[in-house]
Amino acid sequence: MTYDETIQYLFNSAPLFQHVGGAAYKEGLSTTHILDAHFNHPHNQYKTIHIAGTNGKGSCAHTIAAILQHTGLKVGLYTSPHLVDFRERIRINGEMMPQQYVIDFVEEERSFFEPLHPSFFELTTALAFKYFAEQHVDVAVIEVGLGGRLDCTNIISPILSIITNISFDHTQFLGNTLAQIASEKAGIIKHKVPVIIGECNAETRSVFEHKAHEVEAPILFAEDNKEVLSSEFSDLYGHKLLHYTTRSFGDIYGELTGECQIKNTNTILCALHSLSKIFSVTHEDITYAFEHVCEMTGLRGRWQILQERPTIICDTGHNTGGWQYLAHQLAQIATSGNKLHIVFGMASDKDIERVMSTLPHEACYYWTKASVKRATSEQTIANIATKYDLHGKTYSNVAEAYEAAVNNASTNDYIYVGGSSFIVADLLRYKQTALPLEENT
Repeated sequence: MTYDETIQYLFNSAPLFQHVGGAAYKEGLSTTHILDAHFNHPHNQYKTIHIAGTNGKGSCAHTIAAILQHTGLKVGLYTSPHLVDFRERIRINGEMMPQQYVIDFVEEERSFFEPLHPSFFELTTALAFKYFAEQHVDVAVIEVGLGGRLDCTNIISPILSIITNISFDHTQFLGNTLAQIASEKAGIIKHKVPVIIGECNAETRSVFEHKAHEVEAPILFAEDNKEVLSSEFSDLYGHKLLHYTTRSFGDIYGELTGECQIKNTNTILCALHSLSKIFSVTHEDITYAFEHVCEMTGLRGRWQILQERPTIICDTGHNTGGWQYLAHQLAQIATSGNKLHIVFGMASDKDIERVMSTLPHEACYYWTKASVKRATSEQTIANIATKYDLHGKTYSNVAEAYEAAVNNASTNDYIYVGGSSFIVADLLRYKQTALPLEENT
């Protein structure tokens, strides 16, 4: 098979949550353990860092990977979902896994795994862990796929666990209260392994404290240990960065400029105190990685400025927790005297009404849908918008909505594209290929 044929085989043979949602969710770790034993427990051959949380885990994972990479370590990075290329999920020092490796894995192992009927994520996790071992990484940063306790990444024995924050998402699997969701994510807390909690409230804090006490895990709440003393937007070398004044690490300039990154940065810096006991991390490693995390790791879609004049921004924020920051940042643009165009769509399993209730009124909207089965139709989005006095036109795909926004925008305007990772993925694929998008199967 070619690489494209192999990827289509994986998408079609193993249910992909990214495309079909809940139908792809497979509870329990039995298949994961069978795959892990078949490959001789590859994750035991290198150190791991495990990161869970409703939001921010991707940014934290990429930044920590970049910092360790700059120290000279060989660093694996496993994240999800991908935006354009499946191989974005599995990287070493920022480089995606070779296409041929994916082809060979499927051809050599399909006779074993096909009778197991693994989920896409179970198979992808086994692939990642095997690849990292064969490439002799020093450490791998592993992002949880969904939840924590029953996530198939939860077979690792990490040197550090991180839980970024808790808010409502995937409630059909994780529970309808913050405490229930926190309990699922606390499942990654391991016996005597330090854990960093990025954000919490009274309801979730007690859950984390109880679990940590139960397994004798040292626990640190980042909000109780303020590393970020102040933050402000700053221009450095012609680039807009977030300037942090920190308690232990001096001045840091961050390439990721979404408002949510301030709390992510505090979480990362707290984690570095623990990691610095194991790895030799210098101030230069930290500052360089924060300034160049996208280039070093391939991270995209986090308040990413695609171009200027007009300023075009995309962000993968897709739930209520992420939108409490995005809505504020967009409102600042909308009320600053610059015209704001918003290309917007969401997945059907999200709290669409709650997110849309936060959108700024001072914007021109382009309602659309992504090319996945989970996408909410553009007309449904438009109908909900009328409840909140939001006005715009409907477009059948992201490419058409984006082109309409570009055609209507003046050089001083802003165009924001988001509401879903899939909307951003469609945009990036369109800009990469300049071809219309067909619905994924």
